[in-house]
Amino acid sequence: MAVKRYNVRMAGLGGQGVVTASHILSNGVVISGGHSSLVPFFGSEKRNAPVESYVRISADEIYEIGEIIYPNVIMIFHPSVITLGKSYTMPFYTGLKEDGVILINSKTPINFSKDEQREMDAMNAKVYYVPCTEIANKVAKTDLATNMAMCGAISAVFGIPDLASLGLSVKDRFIGKGIVVSGGTAALDSAIEKKFAKKAKLLEANMKTLYATYKFVIDKGWSHPDAVLVDENELLASSGVAA
Repeated sequence: MAVKRYNVRMAGLGGQGVVTASHILSNGVVISGGHSSLVPFFGSEKRNAPVESYVRISADEIYEIGEIIYPNVIMIFHPSVITLGKSYTMPFYTGLKEDGVILINSKTPINFSKDEQREMDAMNAKVYYVPCTEIANKVAKTDLATNMAMCGAISAVFGIPDLASLGLSVKDRFIGKGIVVSGGTAALDSAIEKKFAKKAKLLEANMKTLYATYKFVIDKGWSHPDAVLVDENELLASSGVAA
């Protein structure tokens, strides 16, 4: 797969599944044939506390570890990361490389200060607003699927991983033995599972949420040329979910 190097910084609040999202995105890249590594940073592991996670994506082997200081992609899981400064990295765009991407989970644009807007303009940053929480509530009937929505959106922006690989990563995360998680993330998984009678329903809801935001980005014209929207039923079937 022809993939350039992406350094992704995810920033959100405890309880939003930021670290789970980084696992799913990273594992999806590996499943699709690329290389990826991730480093979560919890700080105070409690609900609404700042959380960051760092994901490296490349066609080649990755040897760096640790925090990503100079991302070319920033994912903001909650507007308060920006508006209330709930972030370990301030201002939120610190270190963003020129022509970088900022994906924000928000239904409406944020009113940046003049200084913030000037600095982002100077970096030629592309800012995309995707209402991930609203889509998660509509499709999965819970805001706990917001992280799935963010994964679908950023995958369309990248063009990687493809939807099928991302779906297999989600299946591995929630049904397979797959990825080892922290106590806090495992607790979040438990809370999510209580929303659904069966794991199959959990997987189906997450897959449909991925699809919805992937399609949203494509419809907006923000997607990478490699982003291909497969049939939703085909996507569900490829992940073991009956259409």
